[in-house]
Amino acid sequence: MQEQIETWIRAMVRWFGYVPNRDLSGWVLLTIAIVLGLAVDVVVTQVSRFIGRRRTFQTLNLLKIHVRWAFWLFTPSLFFLLATNIQSARFLRRHPIADKTAEVLFLITATWLIIKLLKFGELFLIREYDTTKDVNLSQRKFVTQVRFVRRLVAICVIIVGVSLLLISFQGSRKVGLSVLTSAGVVSVVVGFAAQKTLASLLAGIQIAFNQQIRLDDAVVVEKEWGRIEEINLTSVIVRLWDRRRLILPITYFVETPFENWTRSDASIIGAIFLYLDYNVPIEKVRAKAREIAENDPLWTGESFAVQVTDTTPTCIQVRVLISAPDAPSAFDLRCHMREHLITFIRDEYPQSLPQTRLVLAEEMRPKEV
Repeated sequence: MQEQIETWIRAMVRWFGYVPNRDLSGWVLLTIAIVLGLAVDVVVTQVSRFIGRRRTFQTLNLLKIHVRWAFWLFTPSLFFLLATNIQSARFLRRHPIADKTAEVLFLITATWLIIKLLKFGELFLIREYDTTKDVNLSQRKFVTQVRFVRRLVAICVIIVGVSLLLISFQGSRKVGLSVLTSAGVVSVVVGFAAQKTLASLLAGIQIAFNQQIRLDDAVVVEKEWGRIEEINLTSVIVRLWDRRRLILPITYFVETPFENWTRSDASIIGAIFLYLDYNVPIEKVRAKAREIAENDPLWTGESFAVQVTDTTPTCIQVRVLISAPDAPSAFDLRCHMREHLITFIRDEYPQSLPQTRLVLAEEMRPKEV
């Protein structure tokens, strides 16, 4: 019976293109190892699906989205690597090509899996944080730091993975060892003239911990208002108010002055200007502006003022100050206030709108004798 089984296995191996000389080829064990790895993938997948049907777990959903395919390739490569390291003079013979293939596949899939696990860890930590609200300053600070650290660690993992991959080959072993050493890293950086990249990396670290900007901060850069959409290692993407994207180097926010409207508090004071005639009843306008503000839910009640701030030969300038919880609310509140005040003045005091006066002097006539 045993001889018959070995005959079948030898036939299968011969069908795959390899004819063993004396002992049973190790390709059979390697094939079994890959099949076992795939079987483990199937079992883990079915168990997670069974648990997910009984109860919904956000963690399982995140793992399914970000880690599934990396895990599916990592497990067979792990079993394949273990199989190549099994030594048995009776049953298995070592194959240099299989050994090297197993090392390369394991390094690639392990690096990919670690990067995906880092992404999963980031999303797991920030899953309950809402960065869309300006008042959540501490949450946006934490999310910014977590994302930056994840990207930095992912780059280190890729460097280590590439270095180990180079070490596995005889011809590039010195290059891999030099990259792993600190002196090698410095020489590589200097050799590629990456001073700007290093400066960007240091600027990113400074921003991540000093918090000049955070995700979803409202900023004014290059005379454009927008929100911080992404903070990468070398660049920052600002989503402008009209949905355009402004891409700036991360060093911009360290070296160039800019406005951050949500640095410590999202509330803001908005101003509108009205140009009215000299005979406008300021007290009536002030009372109406107070009434409009009190009936508008966007007004926070912290600041309010109606003042004559300038005069010209033809009209006066009236400034209305009102506070709002954030910049978009301030813009809407200013529009509401402007519309209602213009309607009020037009209907109640139309003579207070800007006017152009022309006074003609009476023509001098000679007195009759």
